[in-house]
Formats: sequence, structure tokens, C-alpha cells
Amino acid sequence: MSNFTAPTFTKSLLHPRYWLTLLMVGVVYLISWLPYFIQFRMGQALGRLAMRIIKKRKKIIARNLELCFPDMSQDERDVLMKKNIDNTGLAMFETGMAWFWPDIRVERHVTYEGMEHIHQLEAEGKGVLLVAVHSLNLELGARAFGMKTPGVGVYRPNKNPCFDYFQFTGRIRSNKYMIDRKDVKGMLRALRKGERVWYAPDHDYGKRRSTFAPLFAVENACTTTGTSLLVDASHCAVVPFAMVRNTDSGRYTLKVFPPLDAFPHNDPDAAAAYVNKAVERSIMEAPDQYMWLHRRFKTRPEGESSLYD
Repeated sequence: MSNFTAPTFTKSLLHPRYWLTLLMVGVVYLISWLPYFIQFRMGQALGRLAMRIIKKRKKIIARNLELCFPDMSQDERDVLMKKNIDNTGLAMFETGMAWFWPDIRVERHVTYEGMEHIHQLEAEGKGVLLVAVHSLNLELGARAFGMKTPGVGVYRPNKNPCFDYFQFTGRIRSNKYMIDRKDVKGMLRALRKGERVWYAPDHDYGKRRSTFAPLFAVENACTTTGTSLLVDASHCAVVPFAMVRNTDSGRYTLKVFPPLDAFPHNDPDAAAAYVNKAVERSIMEAPDQYMWLHRRFKTRPEGESSLYD
């Protein structure tokens, strides 16, 4: 088990400073019970409205697409960005689905592919590092995955204790327990015991414990070497997966890919480049559903200027 202390709901969370959080969570909870097609349209509208208000994020989406897909025409990137903005708004409601839907409703919307890879590793008693990417429906993907085979969540506590309570409660529904993202020893213990541990190495987490490796057309993307550390120290399997919304009707496919058998051991730089290829594959399953609003390439090698100026 982890030494992570689960947040609990106390009277202090009813303080006026948290009323806006409580209102937001309450609204998302109520909306989660609406028919899916209504939530879908509301999500599109929310995404478009948000990008008019926070124009900086829209510029980041456009810049990331330009950096990653320079051979794509401007018209193609514009279409991809429009779809991505729609999906960014829908992400809030997909989070509500993940946190509040009953299991039977999740099952009605999700089809599974490749779960036999997980079942085989489970039968062998082998720990699994589940390589996720920050798709906009990741919360729903984690919920759907955990309903079939619960794992261990790597958790970043929110600074807002009220929101943190609801976030934790939503995520623990389909996880055995949670581990603080800084608790590397806890992750290793879980992997050595044959658990499945969620891990998302696709964001820019800064220079600490990282290296630069290619990602799409960007030659030097700051990439965590934590993947290499966990795999080399636990001898676990590495299994990527992706959650894809297939149509506007709300059908999803959770795709589990075969284990990465050619993982470069004891070579953090090669491992980072190798994992980034798996990340690319997962993103390309549905590039319009990825979190392009993150400043993925903000950390640059010494002497290089910002890619976002």
C-alpha cells in the first residue's frame, strides 16, 4: 500500500471560499445525468467559449500543431485545432462521466480492445507500467480500464482541498489505491508486487530527472527519465494504451497495445526516445482528442530560445 493520505470531506470544506468549487462540481454532477448527445453539444459550446476568453491557450494549441506537424497544410491544422477546441470543452463533462456515472452506464459506452495483454501479464504475476497520454478523456479511460482490471493511480494532489476531495473520490472508484506522484518507492513496491501502475510520461515536467528526445517533428522535447528508472528497478512490463471517442454518438474504444518488448534498459536517453514513439502512436489514434493546450516544449536545452515567443 501507499503512504498517501486520502482526503476526506470535513466541515471546513463548506467555508465560503469553497462555494464556487462546490457549485462547479455540483453542476458537473447534474450535467453528467443528461443524455450524452446533450453533453456533447454543451461541451463543444463550452470549448469554443473558453478559447475566446483564454486566447493564449488557443495560440498554444496552434503552435504545438505547427511544431509537431510541419508537413501538414495550414488548412488541415486549422481543422484539427477546431476539433480539438470542441473536445477541450467536452473534457469537463467526460470527467463528470468518469467520476459520477454508474458502472453500467460506462460499460454501455465503452468497447475494449487488447485486454488479453493485461490478463496474460496478470496471470504471470508481472507488474505493469501503464503508459498513458494526456488525452482529453483520460479520466474516463482510467475509469473504464479500472472497471475491468483495477490498478494503482499516480496522484497529484490539488492545491484546492475541496476540489482535491472530489478528484480523489472520483479516481479511487476504479483504482485499488493512489500513490503520490513523488513517491517513487511506492510505485516500485507496487510494480514489484505485480500491480498495474498508471503513468503519463508525455508532458514536459521540467529539467529535473529528464532528458531531451525527439517527439514528432521536435528534435529536443524535454522528456522524463522516470520511465527508465521505474522499469529498470522493477523489471516490469511496459504497456501503452489509448482511449478514443469514435463518433459524436458517444461510443469509446479503450485500446491496449502489446507490451513494449524492445524497451532499452539501463539507457535513459534511448528509453526516452523509445517511449516517445509509443506516445506518438497513442496520440495519433485520435490527435484531435489530445491535450494540445499544454506547453509541451516549454523547457529547452541550454542556449535555445523559447518555442512559444
